Amino acid sequence: MDAQQAAALLARAPLFADLEPAELLGLGALARRRAYSKGEYIFHQGEAGDALYVLMGGRVKVVFTLEDGNEMILATLQPPDVFGELAVIDGGPRSASIQTLEPTTTLTLNRATLLDLVSRQPRVSEVLLRSLGTLVRRMIAQAGDLVFLDLHGRVAKLLLRLIEDSAGLGSEPLALDLGMTQSDLAAMVGGSRQSVNQILHLFERRGYLRLEGHKLIVKDLEALRRRAGSPTHDPLQGRAPNLGPTD
Repeated sequence: MDAQQAAALLARAPLFADLEPAELLGLGALARRRAYSKGEYIFHQGEAGDALYVLMGGRVKVVFTLEDGNEMILATLQPPDVFGELAVIDGGPRSASIQTLEPTTTLTLNRATLLDLVSRQPRVSEVLLRSLGTLVRRMIAQAGDLVFLDLHGRVAKLLLRLIEDSAGLGSEPLALDLGMTQSDLAAMVGGSRQSVNQILHLFERRGYLRLEGHKLIVKDLEALRRRAGSPTHDPLQGRAPNLGPTD
């Protein structure tokens, strides 16, 4: 990939969208293209963070691993998302791992290049700060969901977020190709695979959605929204379910 092609790809990312063509071309000359197969780790939690990644193709998941080996998926990312910025900015180790959900392509910029750009382009610094602010807000929201929503509500809220990320919340019916396993879904909501499977089939029986393998067809978006905002006690289910360990 030449510098012109890399510059065109970098321009798609909000972090670099406002840069002048000459600046983008310079970054493109320094960027390195990497390709990863499905299931491959791009980096691991705890490693030194010396590069920022721009997602050009494919999808990845952000995985946090607890000391006991259990994992929680904090987010899924798709083009033109950027990741790895936190460790690059503060010089600390990677706070989470990144694993591909499908064949994936990235462009990488090393830490020295990014810090030099930030020093010369205040706009890039503003976008980075917004990105970190979004990350903090997401973590706070997820912590609140674990406290105030039962597992049914967390699954409903996750499905809404995945739909919005992939296609937007438009007219019904909405089709969502999950592109991940039920174990992945469970790791995103703090439950077990078995519990998430039961909840998806319960939603299907209630007419919220229809399951077709890895594809999910939303039939009643408003019902799914109501369930996502419901309190911990579900009057249709009685006691809130035992969450169990993360799968």
